[in-house]
Amino acid sequence: MNKYIDHTLLKPQSTSTEIINLCKEAKKYDFKSVCINPTWIKLAANELSQSDVLVCTVIGFPLGATSSESKAFETRQAIADGADEVDMVLNIGALKSGEDQRVEDDVRAVVEAANGKTVKVILETCLLSDDEITKASKLCVNAGAHFVKTSTGFSTHGATEEAVKLMVAAVEGRAQIKASGGVRSAQDAQKYIDLGATRLGTSSGVAIVNNEKSESAY
Repeated sequence: MNKYIDHTLLKPQSTSTEIINLCKEAKKYDFKSVCINPTWIKLAANELSQSDVLVCTVIGFPLGATSSESKAFETRQAIADGADEVDMVLNIGALKSGEDQRVEDDVRAVVEAANGKTVKVILETCLLSDDEITKASKLCVNAGAHFVKTSTGFSTHGATEEAVKLMVAAVEGRAQIKASGGVRSAQDAQKYIDLGATRLGTSSGVAIVNNEKSESAY
């Protein structure tokens, strides 16, 4: 289960010491990646340089309401700084406005800027209807995204079984699924893996692999 986990620390008050500790935990438990804010990419890349743990960062986070040009610039800078993967936030307002092409173009701008690096798109499913989850997932696939992801962990709630089922059905095997937000135990993790998630975003990775319960919000 360890290689399903993006070991996550996205709180705005996180310190360099906490990021270094996150990286040490990721190496110790052989997680897939650390997921951090862009300001810490260089530090994390240095800490993880002698390991196979990836550096994942977030783009247009947490609202997704910045311009496509800003998201593309942020992506290029993140990769130049050492990011291996980027988790961008969907333009949620555009989706709800019925501007499907704008949504797809926004994702495509980041995919192109990532230049082959893995792109995950955060749908923020707690703000979407079932039909919007399905539509958003399909638009992300059309734009070349590698993953669709449930949640930022900063809105009303995180992953749900229902949302993951909808996403799995919508992508039809053309993209992978990342469940994030509220994955706090090995039981939670296994539930989403069984539903088809191939990545888990959580700050409870250590508790999960040690089969403990975490009270963390993300």
